Amino acid sequence: MVRSTADGEAAAARLAQGEPVRQVLPGDDASAWTALDAGVRACHLDERLWLPDWERIPDGRIVAALVRERRPLTEAQLALALCHRDGRIRWAALGRAAEHPGLLPLVVVRCSDWVPQVREPARRLLAETLDAGTAVRLLPLILRVGRRDRGDFATGLATALLRTAPPRTLAPLYTHDDRAARRYAHRLAVDEGLLSPAELARTAARDSDTVVQSLCADAALAALADGAHGDVLEPLLAARGPRARSAGVTALRRAGRPERAVEFLSDRSGLVRACARYVVRQHGGDPSAWYRERCADPAGVSPGAVLGLAECGERQDAVLLWPLLRHPAAAVRAGAVAGLRTLDVTDIARLLPSLDDPSPAVVRRATLSLLPSAGSLDTGPLTRRTGTGWPPHVRIAAFRLLKAHSVPARLRTAVALADDENDRLRTLARRSLRDWGFAMDPRGRAETEELLDRARRRIDELTPARPGG
Repeated sequence: MVRSTADGEAAAARLAQGEPVRQVLPGDDASAWTALDAGVRACHLDERLWLPDWERIPDGRIVAALVRERRPLTEAQLALALCHRDGRIRWAALGRAAEHPGLLPLVVVRCSDWVPQVREPARRLLAETLDAGTAVRLLPLILRVGRRDRGDFATGLATALLRTAPPRTLAPLYTHDDRAARRYAHRLAVDEGLLSPAELARTAARDSDTVVQSLCADAALAALADGAHGDVLEPLLAARGPRARSAGVTALRRAGRPERAVEFLSDRSGLVRACARYVVRQHGGDPSAWYRERCADPAGVSPGAVLGLAECGERQDAVLLWPLLRHPAAAVRAGAVAGLRTLDVTDIARLLPSLDDPSPAVVRRATLSLLPSAGSLDTGPLTRRTGTGWPPHVRIAAFRLLKAHSVPARLRTAVALADDENDRLRTLARRSLRDWGFAMDPRGRAETEELLDRARRRIDELTPARPGG
């Protein structure tokens, strides 16, 4: 698939050798056509390659031949001419472009040409040939060109055609792989009222793009009629995306069903949990009490309930979270560590065992909680945890804490791990050696000086020699 200028150069070379356009350029790949446009100019193809039956003649005579002599041109040759670095050749090639409908994407590209004498004929040709079906097919390219200077013509033309087209015309765009095309189609559908509230809700629940989720969920809820909530709320409440789910939870109050918000208090998404708390409070409920009840029961607690308590609770609620550091479910343990950090409660002695947790998520969150206090930690146990007998996530956590401890600890650990067999640790250690830019630490000055000297030697070994130096 052609995407970069280098790929465009390769595509141009293939066209110059006579390969068919359809074989070189996927018709529905917008980036292929824009890359070819840049690639032809970048590689400066010799006209003798792509016009082999012509002698090497000045550009002016090439233009004359294109316009007056009407010599036969293959579609590949004309594609290269439409992208030529000389505006006169691009202008002349436009006069032949109507003969090859497969090159309409390049006409779209030329509609934003920086040369007015090229841009205006391209726009006239596009206005004469573009229909709604073709606009749908070329929409990703039209939108890409529309982001350029002078690129709004093709977008405006396509919009005018699609606004008056039958509603089913937009259907292929609703599930298009191109995200910008899906956003455009759904905005147009919302503006024109082409989709019912239920269809919008199903789209919000299905689409992976957060912009489409929000757009369709908001439009579905805004268009609701009294008594028609079921077809809209259920898809939103069951959506995978938190934007759509939170919209559905918030709408429960308007729908007269605020009691259902309780089941979303422990949702995996913080946004959904916040919306659920709002609805529950408006209905006279107490989310904090609900969370406390769940966290007091280790058998029924969930990660969302643990995080929810931290989000709306008080520091004294930490008493419910500490026991959950030993919960059998890793997600609950990770939530408890994160919750304690949210409540701004740190007990180093009680958090340290979490550095040995078999779950990388728990260890990462414990490390975040301990980093502000890294300078007060005993370096001995941390250094032992960097040994090869420990799991990689534990070794990395120990390295991060030692790096934040002091200059001697940082250098000692980085030097020791600079040749470690673990790729991640070795990279972190070498980066720490290369990037050290800290002041001399008064603690352990003699050791620091010795370590700095060792570090300098390692830096010299790890730094490639400059050419000629």
